[in-house]
Amino acid sequence: MGVAAPARVTFGRDQHMLGEGAQKMTAKRTAIRGRLAVRRATNRPPWGRRKLGHGAILAPLATTVAATLAATVAIGVTVALARAERDRRSARVGRARARQFALLAAEPLTDGLRRMALSQLDLAIDLLAGAGGTLAPATSLHETRKALKRLRALIALLRAELGEDEYAREDAVLRDAGLRLAGARDAEVLVATLDDLVRENRGKLAQRRGVTRLRRQLAAERDVATERTRDDAWARAQVVGELRAMRDRVEAWSFPHREGIDSVKDGLHRIYRQGARRRRRAARAGGGGGRAMHRWRKRVKDLRYAAAMLERRDPARGHHRADAGRIHRVARRADELGELLGEEHDLALLAARLRATGKDGSGPRLKLGAGSRKLLLKAIARRRRALRRKALKKGKRLYRRTPATFVRRVGDAYAPDSYA
Repeated sequence: MGVAAPARVTFGRDQHMLGEGAQKMTAKRTAIRGRLAVRRATNRPPWGRRKLGHGAILAPLATTVAATLAATVAIGVTVALARAERDRRSARVGRARARQFALLAAEPLTDGLRRMALSQLDLAIDLLAGAGGTLAPATSLHETRKALKRLRALIALLRAELGEDEYAREDAVLRDAGLRLAGARDAEVLVATLDDLVRENRGKLAQRRGVTRLRRQLAAERDVATERTRDDAWARAQVVGELRAMRDRVEAWSFPHREGIDSVKDGLHRIYRQGARRRRRAARAGGGGGRAMHRWRKRVKDLRYAAAMLERRDPARGHHRADAGRIHRVARRADELGELLGEEHDLALLAARLRATGKDGSGPRLKLGAGSRKLLLKAIARRRRALRRKALKKGKRLYRRTPATFVRRVGDAYAPDSYA
């Protein structure tokens, strides 16, 4: 009996230890299950928290699909915009090619002149028909007259190909159309010329009340003349009709193929010869050569436009032909000379208006004091003398060659397909 007692004590201790171990194992299993429950939410089997698991998978998938669709749409829009811009750019280049007042790459000379004639006629018709966009009425009329002058120079260049009868008919149409628009343009010129004169003589003229009144009166006359020309629907319709009829005739132009500038050689020779002759007359007229200067200016403008038509340009790049320097110099020098002669003529018009009494049909008598009139006429005379000296000097350089030599040099510089 004394020996069995220790065994019971040991057995009880063992049972107690086993119980504590079982409790610890149960606690560990519970902890592990808890951790697994937290971390496996998206990996639970389909019978446990089923909706939570599928939602977590579909949400990122839907986001990815939406993003892909948005990116695809954005790429499509970008491509569409790029194509539209390319088409617009191509259309602009196409319009520039059609309207360019110069030859295109490898364009036959007479084909190019026919294209230019059509484009200038279209421009004049659009402006007269009210399709000038945002251009002011005075600007629209000015641009119309410039188009008519380019056309007159063009048919003068083609005079030999057209024949005398056809040339005379088309020149008369263009001359008469220009005369019908001249009144508004001359009124605009008087205002602009007075502004330039006052700007150059600000100290003497800007503060004079007589000059201020004169400016208001000339501006009012300009507005009336512009409105009268713009509102004369019958006259405008008549001009438009004549230009459209001329356009139909130009479309039917057909000239034989000739090498180089042979198609325009006679016309170019005549334009240059007339300009040289009128320069000599203007030089002989000296200080009283206002009319001679104006007649010379017309032939200088013809030469400027003729040279511009014989240039070649790439409208997409804005480049001139690589070897066209000689023709380009003629166009530039004639343009500079024409601007000088144009300013001299505008000053002559203003001087004539200042001297007018109003009884000769030259417009209402100007409300201008004797002192202001004298100062203005003196400033005009001084400026005209300076312009004449400069114009005669530049003209001597431009017309220093014989007509035959000039035409030959232009022909040497002309090439149908050489570009920068």
